[in-house]
Amino acid sequence: MFQFLTEVKNELAKVVWPTRSETVKYTVIVILFSLGVALILGAFDYGLLRLFTVLVSR
Repeated sequence: MFQFLTEVKNELAKVVWPTRSETVKYTVIVILFSLGVALILGAFDYGLLRLFTVLVSR
């Protein structure tokens, strides 16, 4: 167990952690991408709903 924890500590020391500005930049990119996908899927869903409403009302 002691050897395992020592190896974990050594591996974590090798990790290159992102800077605060990089983290903020990546977070903003993920949020914008998510909003874009949500808008596209919402528009597609709304279009299908309108199409279904037109077809059913005939």
